[in-house]
Amino acid sequence: MFGCGVLASCRAVPPRLVLASASPARLRLLESAGLAPEVIVSGVDEDGTEDLPAPAAVLLLARRKAAAVATRQSPEGGRTLVIGCDSLLEFDGAVEGKPVSAAAATALWRRLRTRSGLLHTGHCVIDTATGAEAAVTDTALVRFGDPTDAEIDAYVATGEPLRVAGAFTLEGFGAPWIDSIDGNYGTITGLSVPVLRRLLRQLGVELVDLWVGG
Repeated sequence: MFGCGVLASCRAVPPRLVLASASPARLRLLESAGLAPEVIVSGVDEDGTEDLPAPAAVLLLARRKAAAVATRQSPEGGRTLVIGCDSLLEFDGAVEGKPVSAAAATALWRRLRTRSGLLHTGHCVIDTATGAEAAVTDTALVRFGDPTDAEIDAYVATGEPLRVAGAFTLEGFGAPWIDSIDGNYGTITGLSVPVLRRLLRQLGVELVDLWVGG
């Protein structure tokens, strides 16, 4: 009855965006890029990947997390894009996830100082309307500083290293001892927005069309 621009826009309704993660850092990265995802925690058990290389392990876990949330979405809810991510640090040929204790975090940091490690983050996006999936692992190099034993003890006492892969973050209490990185900041923090843009494009979605108010 009415033409476009009279009472309604002819633009398609953008897909709903869901982050399958409880990570505040991942949510902040998406929000800072103009996105407003709904958070639905996957509840996926992260065990069972110990025999895989770190890049393959994080990709498998990212896929599991995205799939666990995607299968809960009702078709009546319209098209939904579910983002799953997982991160692990590779250091001295070993895979380092979240430390199991303060003692483990302290021991890891005493090995990390003045050294370098690889932070791998798996990314997966599932389109619930088609079942299509786009996924990839991105890797960045982290160069660690030289904290003293007392500084390591103080950092571990904050509790932050126990909540994150590799026992460190770039944006928190651990920042003073990250000397430099080679790679995307978001990859190390848990979700690379440039990688996400490319995965969305594989599914026929432009990131700018998901901007809040865009």
